[in-house]
Amino acid sequence: MAADLFGIERAQPHILARKEAAALVEVLQALSTLPAVACCARMNTGAARLGARFVPFGWPGCPDALGPLKGGRILGVEVKGSSRKLRPAQAESIGRIRAAHGVAFVALDCHDVLRELQQAQKEVQS
Repeated sequence: MAADLFGIERAQPHILARKEAAALVEVLQALSTLPAVACCARMNTGAARLGARFVPFGWPGCPDALGPLKGGRILGVEVKGSSRKLRPAQAESIGRIRAAHGVAFVALDCHDVLRELQQAQKEVQS
């Protein structure tokens, strides 16, 4: 068994062709351990029927993980299981977050999260 970046032992090697749900668990775990992230939550989209009404959750293209960074910037992470291909609404949401000086990116795993947040920190410091 080998340990990942967070010291968690894994029986199987890291495989990029895995399902998005497994990637999402890893990304959320990474976000919960990083000191730059104030908090982050899984964002579900869709709707539920309440009586005669449908109540929507999220918005079209809402990132899979959303929350504030320490310092006040918003963080949006779109998680993909094996590719970085975005639907148009997802690309638009990432663009809007970036236009508002937030940090938004696509992640396949915890390595992407670490790389993107380190890059964002460097941009703030320069």
